This record gives sequence, structure tokens and C-alpha cells, in this order.
Amino acid sequence: MTTAVTYLFVPGDRPERFDKAAAAGPDVMILDLEDAVHPDAKAAAREAIGAWLAGKPAARAMVRINDSASPAFAADLAWLRSLPAGSALAGLMVPKAEDAAALAQIAQALHAINPQGELVAIIETALGLHQVNTVATASGVARLAFGSLDYAVDLGCSHTRDALAFARARIVLASRVAGLPPPVDGVTTALKDEAVLAGDVAYARELGFAGKLCIHPAQLGAVRAGFLPSEEQLDWARRVLEATASGSHAVQVDGKMVDRPVIEQAKRLLALAQ
Repeated sequence: MTTAVTYLFVPGDRPERFDKAAAAGPDVMILDLEDAVHPDAKAAAREAIGAWLAGKPAARAMVRINDSASPAFAADLAWLRSLPAGSALAGLMVPKAEDAAALAQIAQALHAINPQGELVAIIETALGLHQVNTVATASGVARLAFGSLDYAVDLGCSHTRDALAFARARIVLASRVAGLPPPVDGVTTALKDEAVLAGDVAYARELGFAGKLCIHPAQLGAVRAGFLPSEEQLDWARRVLEATASGSHAVQVDGKMVDRPVIEQAKRLLALAQ
């Protein structure tokens, strides 16, 4: 699951949308208990999510719980502990991730249900970014994600590429140092502008991200296409490996010298395509 590219949010209090979202084919479906659900509707959302998970043993579904400082956090943990072992819950997304102790507590509750369950820690506050190395190495954390909208609100900065460039680079670096997969970029709110979405995906990929949070099924195709290697890139990668199969690096491909970093990049592209 840590190689997932598309993560699709679905409000937890809208159970009539669950099957439709799953049918859209995201790599991971995120049943949301946090921002998309009014405080008065969170209890009903937990019940709806639990009932749906019980009937979907093959679902690749995560739940975004409320952050550890939220009044709803204790109820989320109690609900998680009430889920039966072997539930279809594949993991949790943890918003406003800042504290390793809280993450360890959440991981313990998750692993009682699914020992292979994964935590995706969302960096979306100044404190979270400041402590991103601690978050990345916390118990149970399998991947980082960037909550760009909340981060911009927390800092009082614009939600622009320039304003968020440092945070994105920092999250990519922390992921690499901690040995985690490349992180997941934040949402694009422009639902009907394909050019904006494609540009956001291309920019995130250039920085080292390898997935994206999505808020509508219509975004899935463009996000997947933007992060996965093109046929031209795969053809190049195959030719690089064929040219160096004998062990010699003193070769050229497309008029350019091939060395070890080029070979590793070719291997990475082919692995990503798998």
C-alpha cells in the first residue's frame, strides 16, 4: 500500500458514496472522520464506516481519524478498539501529526485490528514540519503526506508553490532520510480545471512526491498518469539496462553517457511501473 499513487477522500457520514468511491478504483480509499464531517455527525459516521468495513473484506480502505488534540480523538480511539480483529481497515491517516507518542498510541490501536496496518502521517502544521523527522521515524508510520491547505492556514501564508516550496522539500527529505517511500502531496481544489491538476502533479513529481490526495473520482486518472512513468520513459529505461547488461558503464544511450545514477534511475522507473 505504501506504493499507492491515488488516495481518494470520502466523507464518513455519506455511506451512500462509499461503494461508488471504491468502484472508481483509487489505490486507497480514505473514509474521513475529520474535516469532511460535522462534529454532530461523527458518531454516525463511525457507525457507517464500521458497518461498511465489515462487509468489504477486500477493500483497500483507510480511515482519517481526528487529530490527537481534537475533542473527537478519544472517541475515535475507543471506536477503533471496538472494531473486530481482521477488519478490512488497511490503515489510518493521522492529521496534524506532530507527536511521536500520540502516533505510537494510534499505531497500537490499529495493529490490534490489523497487524500490517499502516499509518500515513499528514504534516499540516508548523510544529509538524518542525518535528517532521521525529514524525517520520515514529512507531507505525509508513508514509508522510502534506496537508497543504491546513499548513497554509496555520502559517498564514498563501497557498502557492513558492510559499509552500520549503515545506514540500522538507517532507520529501525527511521521508528519504527515514527510509520511507516518497510522500503524498496535498489536494488540488480545482475540480474542473484539468490543466491545473496536471500542473500540480508534474510539480509535485519534480520535487520527489509519488502520490496525491484526491477529493473527487474525476481526479484519479490524471493523478495516476502524471505520477507513473510514460511509455517513452519506460522505453528509455529498458534501453539503459540493456546497454549496461554486460556490466560496462562506458556506454551511451541517446547520445548521453550512462553512469551509476542513470542506471539507478532507470531501475526506479521500471519498478514504479510495476
